[in-house]
Amino acid sequence: MLAPPQSAEVTIIIVSWNTRELTLKAIETLLENAGDVQMHVVVWDNASADGSAEAIAEKFPQVELIAHDENLGFAEANNRVAAKAKTDWLLLLNPDTETHPDAVVNLLNFGKENPQAGIVGGRTVYPDGSLNPASCWKKSSPWSLFCSAFGLSRAFPNSRFFNPEAIGGWKRDSVREVDIVVGCFFLLKRSLWNELGGFDSKYFMYGEEADMCLRAARLGYSPMITPDAQIMHLVGASTTLRSQKQIKLMRAKVSLIDDHWPSALAPIGRMLMWFWIANRRLGSIVQSRLSGNSETATEWAKIWDARKEWLKGY
Repeated sequence: MLAPPQSAEVTIIIVSWNTRELTLKAIETLLENAGDVQMHVVVWDNASADGSAEAIAEKFPQVELIAHDENLGFAEANNRVAAKAKTDWLLLLNPDTETHPDAVVNLLNFGKENPQAGIVGGRTVYPDGSLNPASCWKKSSPWSLFCSAFGLSRAFPNSRFFNPEAIGGWKRDSVREVDIVVGCFFLLKRSLWNELGGFDSKYFMYGEEADMCLRAARLGYSPMITPDAQIMHLVGASTTLRSQKQIKLMRAKVSLIDDHWPSALAPIGRMLMWFWIANRRLGSIVQSRLSGNSETATEWAKIWDARKEWLKGY
């Protein structure tokens, strides 16, 4: 149920960029399915060129809309909304999501029942109802990057040994402590957000929630996931090309190595990132010659060619 900021329990922040129809659906399902919870909904539009702000204002005048004239990125947009929030709780919700029944109230109750978690998230699925495992991750390590670089994670996706970052084989169907709750459905108390100083805005897109979760862990918190709060999440709807998304992801991964690995291991991490993309590039060339389709090889070539950019991180 929508409520003014001074009487709501949770501020729900949606940051949109050129996802008009998806954002409209995200708001619609949120208002329909959040459950018995007093919420203040804020949509920050990052200078969309597809009429998102106008459409949101017309269809949902009861929702607070901030139409910014510049794309500030995901982290900074959330920081600006959170800085003005009055509620005890903050919930980040992606625009390419659809809220399932009682997802918000169940997640809020889970957060209240598990204060030691600090940050909590739910279960995500694809539009057909199948599991989308990208609701949470384990943090990266030399071993996890080795497995990614040399294809072990792809060869053994259900192995927690060879696919450790994805916690391979776990269906996200049980309560569990995780290292990283993904920012598509990300709940925490405003007091903890303020204690952490919000997102590090150098993470323009991707990696900011991982950085925050790892900083929360240093304070003694253990982020958690519950299967009782479920949403649909498309993943990466605002980025249409694989290469654009992957370059941003690689930059974020390098920055996370710099910020959270021992300094002596950081060069190893960069080397493994280099091998990862080199091997994917070579594999895409072989695949294109066998299949006659060069589209994938072209995208991986763009990622490889941008290696000097993403190896610097943010």
